[in-house]
Amino acid sequence: MTTATAAPDTPTVTAKGTMPVAGHLREASRRGIRAAVALLVGVVVGFWLSDQILEVLRSPIEQIAQSQDASLNYDTVTGAFDLKLKIALFTGVIGSSPIWLAELFAYVTPGLNRRERKYTFGFLAAAIPLFAAGCAFGFLLFPHMVEMLAGFSSAEDSTILNAGYYVDFVMKMVLAIGVAFVLPVFVVVLNALGLLPASTLRRGWRAIVVVIVLFSALVTPAADVLSMFLVAAPMSALFAAAVFITHLHDRRLIRSQPCSA
Repeated sequence: MTTATAAPDTPTVTAKGTMPVAGHLREASRRGIRAAVALLVGVVVGFWLSDQILEVLRSPIEQIAQSQDASLNYDTVTGAFDLKLKIALFTGVIGSSPIWLAELFAYVTPGLNRRERKYTFGFLAAAIPLFAAGCAFGFLLFPHMVEMLAGFSSAEDSTILNAGYYVDFVMKMVLAIGVAFVLPVFVVVLNALGLLPASTLRRGWRAIVVVIVLFSALVTPAADVLSMFLVAAPMSALFAAAVFITHLHDRRLIRSQPCSA
């Protein structure tokens, strides 16, 4: 009697629509390599563009230097190289984000049902442009903040800034504003999942406004009301839009429910 043997390359299917653990590992490895390559390319490009990026970040210091002594300085021998690496990593992560995010969600989405996929892609479609808009807004805002903060010193003083600390300050502020612009999307997603009713948001709008003002004060650490207002105003508008969307969603759910006798 002869026994039929399965081909060694034939994948084992455990159930319809499922993949064995070995298949998941191969898929994760393949997509992880693609994401790592994209990140590496982004870091190389960021290192190549680091001088031009630093020139943009240095522009407020050059404006200050027209009225008083101001400059960026390095406190270690390797400070300039470390700063180029920091800028390259930041640029690489942000620049390659469309690729590694696509690989991440391509790996996750096959395990989601139709409803979850719809919410996932809807979240990405709204979150990515909002994050980009927030980062762009932060880049437009930071020169004003730097000039205003350095303006507290007198003309007889010298403004000597540590280059690493300065770049960290700008990057953290830009990222914080970018993330803040995405938060209203999370509110809409939580409402769509039935975890956050619109009525709760309407009742807590005062607390939301207070949190927005506090956040704006933290990312604009200065006694500059205009900068804080420029951050708080668009965030408040985005949260108001999120509350309006959740209100429409809840009202549609109520109307779709069958009327009880």
